Amino acid sequence: MAPLSEQLNDLSQRAKNIENTASASRQQDQAKLEKRRDELKSNIESTGKKIENSAAQAGSNIRSGWADVKNRIDNQLDKARSNIEQRKAERDKSKAERRAQDAEQDAADAIAFAVYVLDQAEYAVVDAAICRAAADDLRAAA
Repeated sequence: MAPLSEQLNDLSQRAKNIENTASASRQQDQAKLEKRRDELKSNIESTGKKIENSAAQAGSNIRSGWADVKNRIDNQLDKARSNIEQRKAERDKSKAERRAQDAEQDAADAIAFAVYVLDQAEYAVVDAAICRAAADDLRAAA
């Protein structure tokens, strides 16, 4: 597992890529957009499988729907907040180490989920640009 700082750096770069894709989509030709859409689809499938495998290894069930995902994240954050005082008072080094590793894994899983969603968003932007170009071409031909 890469350090969280590297994962967050990757997340930041992916968000910037979405912004660049959105602003540059009008200037790119159709073939480049279709190629990028195919690359993104491959990335989405790969990242989705990684998330599913990580959840399966952790014994978690993947829930469907954005509301379920949001509730799980909210519950996890509530639990983390409620344990802050307990963690501060933790004296057992092995327990503290396990808790730190669990928290790091939770953060890594959240980052992986965010990367997956960003890839989905960029795919949607590229797909929309391709559809718009096709509609504009049909309108111009009419």
